Amino acid sequence: MALTLAQLADLLDAELRGDGGVTVSGLATLSDARPGEVSFLANSKYRRHLAHTAASAVILAEIDAFAAPSAVLVCANPYAAYAQAARLLYPPAPSARGVHPQAVVDPCAVIEPSAWIGPGCVIEAGVRIGAGACLGPACVIGAGVQIGAHSRLIARVTVLAGARIGLRAIVHPGVVIGGDGFGMARVDEHWEKVPQIGSVRIGDDVEIGANTTIDRGALGDTVLEDGVKIDNQVQVAHNVHIGAHSAIAGCVGISGSARIGRHCTLAGGVGLVGHLEIADHVHITGMSMVTRSIRQAGTYSAGTPLMDNRLWRRNAVRMKQLDELSNRVLKVEKIIKKNKIDK
Repeated sequence: MALTLAQLADLLDAELRGDGGVTVSGLATLSDARPGEVSFLANSKYRRHLAHTAASAVILAEIDAFAAPSAVLVCANPYAAYAQAARLLYPPAPSARGVHPQAVVDPCAVIEPSAWIGPGCVIEAGVRIGAGACLGPACVIGAGVQIGAHSRLIARVTVLAGARIGLRAIVHPGVVIGGDGFGMARVDEHWEKVPQIGSVRIGDDVEIGANTTIDRGALGDTVLEDGVKIDNQVQVAHNVHIGAHSAIAGCVGISGSARIGRHCTLAGGVGLVGHLEIADHVHITGMSMVTRSIRQAGTYSAGTPLMDNRLWRRNAVRMKQLDELSNRVLKVEKIIKKNKIDK
């Protein structure tokens, strides 16, 4: 889609400095952009790249505007403005309507006429699919599932256990929602499966990345509130509750019945043990293992930063000696204390 810079500035609520009549139709990085394209600068440490860009305009903050050789669109949050510009310049293609002849739809399912059911989909009894929803190829929607209006299941998404998905969800390929949680009871020398009889409730404007799994509740439901964003290959176990507008990066594992507050972020590879609680506005850095509840907002870290292998091996040996060293220090402290008393 083509827009003039004046039109784009108005839509982004940005201040235009330059020729508003210039037409742009694409986005690119500062180094790759050509005339007719818009770029952006969200971090001032990359300001040096501005001098050589061929972009027709750059979205940036006031602090960086002086360094641009081209027109600029000045705004408070360049990255958010870039995201909005991408939506404007690259609008999604209009979805088809109806049911593909190669889909299998139970006659008891209710599908709004403006929705699209793609080839190879299986829609079971009691399913309700809202207006403008789009189910790509090979999605499997189990009995009693509800999918809200304008939600998009890209391809090969499986939704089971009567799960409910809100409005405008985006669910990427390979996602499984409502599979059984890992519930096992030890009986003598073997494991007995604990029936999982809950469901999954997902709010509005949620996005779920490829090959993520969200288990149904054992009792009650697993819950993702409005605006939750989940990356690829994340495991959300049974009865987890994730608060509104929290974001979870790739390869995070969340054990059963953990509760995560609102506006939290979990970076890549974070692990949470079960039944703990995370307060609102908590940010956990990558590869951290969370074993206790966090009651106060803030940023938390765990794990060992990368270092030279030889140094890491020496430190690993020292780690094994910590208990012995601690006991020796305690003995020395007792001796010093006793000597002071004797004097």
